[in-house]
Amino acid sequence: MASASGFVGGVAGNPADVLNVRMQYDAALPTNTRRNYKHAVDGLMRITREEGWRTLFRGVLPNSMRAVLMTASQLASYDGFKRLILLHTPLEDNLTTHFSASFLAGGVATTICSPVDVIKTRIMSAKESEGLKRLLAKVYRAEGVGWVFQGWVPSFIRLGPQTIATFLFLEQHKKLYRHFKGVKEDGDAV
Repeated sequence: MASASGFVGGVAGNPADVLNVRMQYDAALPTNTRRNYKHAVDGLMRITREEGWRTLFRGVLPNSMRAVLMTASQLASYDGFKRLILLHTPLEDNLTTHFSASFLAGGVATTICSPVDVIKTRIMSAKESEGLKRLLAKVYRAEGVGWVFQGWVPSFIRLGPQTIATFLFLEQHKKLYRHFKGVKEDGDAV
């Protein structure tokens, strides 16, 4: 379920992601090759008009795969870390445990998604479409293996707090739900 929702979200959000990558990358381009979108709506309209609507879905496969990997790795690693913390430390099922497990889950998700993030960004920021194999070969020749974790720290700075907030909210929501439904932690009715 997590993978499916991640995939659908990746497809649905791809046009906005293409635009976001291009607008951020524009400042790094030489002045004569910049796209200079005035705002998001202008960018979407110009991409569609100048390059065709299919350009909005450039990189949809790596973007969707990234969303699948991120969602699945966050959920699985959070549950695993929470279980390990509860088994191997004196911590109980509380805010400290939830924070620690979600912090670690953010690190796992960032590490798993980093290579796909780099590929996705390169595809979306390209002026022309080139095959994935050709792109990977070109990047590997130019940068070696180090390209895989390029931008890991900024990605974690973004994804870490998002993962922490998501799981802290989820745990509090579960606690409130159980309280209002009269369900004990082990699943027995009160």
